[in-house]
Amino acid sequence: MSYERGENVVVYPGTVVADGCVLADNAVVGKQPALSPRSTAPQQELPPLELGAGTVVSTGAIVFAGTRIGARVIVGDQACIRERCVIGDDVVIGRGSLIENDTTIGALTTIQAMAYITAYSTLEEDVFIAPCVATTNDNYMGRTERRHELRMGPTIRRGARIGGAAVLLPGIEVGEEAFVGAGAVVLTDVEPRAVVVGNPARKIRSVPDDELLPGA
Repeated sequence: MSYERGENVVVYPGTVVADGCVLADNAVVGKQPALSPRSTAPQQELPPLELGAGTVVSTGAIVFAGTRIGARVIVGDQACIRERCVIGDDVVIGRGSLIENDTTIGALTTIQAMAYITAYSTLEEDVFIAPCVATTNDNYMGRTERRHELRMGPTIRRGARIGGAAVLLPGIEVGEEAFVGAGAVVLTDVEPRAVVVGNPARKIRSVPDDELLPGA
């Protein structure tokens, strides 16, 4: 396979790097996780990382083993993608963003700088995540055993847009083509095409027809 490799790149054994990929300076790909004994993530040896054709892992970025990344994905400088994630084609993951374990991201989604996508999240196709968005998956914040069965990140449906520094609580669903305003704190599900703002987030109107994706 033919790919471009910068200085001080670490490629762990078994990692699958498709043709046309770029691994920029100081990138680390195929790393096995080092987990605390108290971690709720499965303690297991993971299969090799797979990088699709034309994907770019930028300077200082880290992509863990057990993850599958599609074609033409951009992983920004100092971004991190954890284990057991599935990333579709043509996704952009901005500088310094963190995608936690067991997350699925659909094709053509854009995640801008410094966003935090918590473990067990689902983002469908054409989702837009603005800078510094924070998602959460544990209403008990590490206390009580009950939290294990309830732990779940948000589900963000096709074409939804999440504004800068918004916070999404565990397990909520943001409907297709919904719009979450900057700084909103989303406590409950957001219906499709709703525009919500504030803390707690409340609906103020619907997304107009001329802002919808084709086929919506």
